[in-house]
Amino acid sequence: MAVAQDATHPASGFVGSETCATCHEDVAKKLGDNPHSRIEAMHGKAGASCESCHGPGKAHVDGGGDVTKIINPAKANPKQISETCLTCHAGAHPNFQQSNHAKAGVSCVSCHSVHAAKVEKSLLKAQQPDLCFTCHADQKASFNQLFHHKTQEGLIKCSDCHDSHGTFEDKQLRTTADKNAVCTKCHTETRGPFVFEHVPVKAEGCMACHTPHGSQNARLLNVPNVNQLCNQCHSAVAAGTVHGQGAGSSDQPPCIGCHNFIHGSNINPAFIR
Repeated sequence: MAVAQDATHPASGFVGSETCATCHEDVAKKLGDNPHSRIEAMHGKAGASCESCHGPGKAHVDGGGDVTKIINPAKANPKQISETCLTCHAGAHPNFQQSNHAKAGVSCVSCHSVHAAKVEKSLLKAQQPDLCFTCHADQKASFNQLFHHKTQEGLIKCSDCHDSHGTFEDKQLRTTADKNAVCTKCHTETRGPFVFEHVPVKAEGCMACHTPHGSQNARLLNVPNVNQLCNQCHSAVAAGTVHGQGAGSSDQPPCIGCHNFIHGSNINPAFIR
């Protein structure tokens, strides 16, 4: 389905966007400020235009508007749609075909609209996170919990952490050399490097302790009590020692009362101030 326009050669079957506008005047007017139309104008009408997506229009015109002789992306299958868009956008989104979205049958037009975009930037059908929530309703529930990242409040966007067009990371997280960088680009105080590293932070990552979207627990912790969280790794050390903390240590003073710098420290290997 991929189309490469050559409007300078009538024999190729292209008729040009001006011909399309004679019947589709209402659509042509809406495309006046569209990025695709601006690209077409920049390249002497040899850039992106109607026929870049819909294919050569000569047979469609000669057939008096026969809809069977023109490509309608809205009725094409997701793979065909994506192949058409990627003829131009492959450089920006080289991993889309192996993304979770592509594998699930989500195509470019599931999120983007060339003709009727609600958000000019990226021609999105809706603002984030509402656009993402049309499919990811379970994540919307997470963001409605008492403690959550301020996504619905507009402070951050889904795309700040995820790349909807695909990465080599799980859950389409933005690819970085440091897998924690998705979090530490905002939470800079936890970034390090530190003289004394807390090994789980580097080995397992932030989500070993935190739930990223929303949680019923303060600090987005995976468990209600910080002592319970620490004892998942340190129970054998804590039991029967000066700490006096066994498996049921929620009634004890919190570990972070003494071990202040649990993400890492430049002062003390026990992360004490």
